[in-house]
Amino acid sequence: MVNHPHSNGPEGAHGDHGAPHDHAHQPHGDHVCWGGGGCGHGHAHRLEVRSLRVRYREVLALEDVSFATECGRSLALIGPNGAGKSTLLKSLAGLLTLDAGSILWRGQPLTGKSHEIAYLPQRGDVDWNFPLTVRALVEMGRYPNLGWWRKFSGHDADIVLRALTAMDLLDLQDRQISALSGGQQQRAFIARALAQEAHVLLLDEPFTGLDQPAQENLSNLFRDLTREGRLLIASHHDLRTVENHFDDVLLLRRRQIAFGPVAESFTKANLAQTYEATATA
Repeated sequence: MVNHPHSNGPEGAHGDHGAPHDHAHQPHGDHVCWGGGGCGHGHAHRLEVRSLRVRYREVLALEDVSFATECGRSLALIGPNGAGKSTLLKSLAGLLTLDAGSILWRGQPLTGKSHEIAYLPQRGDVDWNFPLTVRALVEMGRYPNLGWWRKFSGHDADIVLRALTAMDLLDLQDRQISALSGGQQQRAFIARALAQEAHVLLLDEPFTGLDQPAQENLSNLFRDLTREGRLLIASHHDLRTVENHFDDVLLLRRRQIAFGPVAESFTKANLAQTYEATATA
C-alpha cells in the first residue's frame, strides 16, 4: 500500500489497487510538486524527442527516433537486446551526447541533467554491498536541489520523510540497502527519485528479478505515480505483461518501429517487425 501524507495530488489519485489498469487515463488535474509545498501545475509537462540519433562507444545505437509523451503516462520501451532501450533512457537522462536530433522537456532543450528527471539503473548495475542505509540513499535525492552552498534543512528532511512514507519505507529507513528484498530495493530508489522532486522517472528493466507479488506491487505503485502526474518510462522485456503495466509503448530496433497507446501499437505485426532480426550491438 502506498501512503501519501499531506498529499496535494488529485482527489481519488490512490484508488483501489485491485482495479484494472486504465490505459485510457489522461494526466489528472494538477501535477504534484512536493518542493513547492504541494503546488500544482494546470497542464501536463511534455517530453519531446525529435529525430534522435545516438552513438554509444562508436556504435550507432539509435536513429530516427521521434515521439512525444507527457506527465501522467507510463511508457514501455520494447525491443530485443541491443535495440537501444538503455541508450534511449541514458540519453533522456542527459548522460549521453546526442549525435543528432533534440530532446525537449517543458518546451526547452534538455542540455544537461535536470533534477526533474531521475534515472534508475538496472538492479544488477548497483553495488548493493556499499554501506548505505535506506534513509541515506533517499537523502541523496536532495543533493541536486542543494547545490554547492545550501545546507540540508528542515524542508529537505520533510521531503525525505514524505518520500520514505510514500514508498512505505519508514520502518526500513535504518536498514542497509543490501538487506532489502528486490522489491524493497526498487522502492528505495523510487523514493530517492521522489525526494529529488523528479517529474520523470527513467527505469531500466525495473521488473527484472522480482517475484510475482513484488511485480504486482511495483505495477500498482506505477499506477499511483502516474495518477499523481508523473511520467514513467521503462525498458521492459516481458511481452506478456506490457498491457498490465503500461499505458503506451515504443517499439525499437535501433530505429523506431512504432509508438502509441498499447491497444493500438502493441500488435503482432509491429512485434514481428521489431523482433524479426536481433540487433547485434
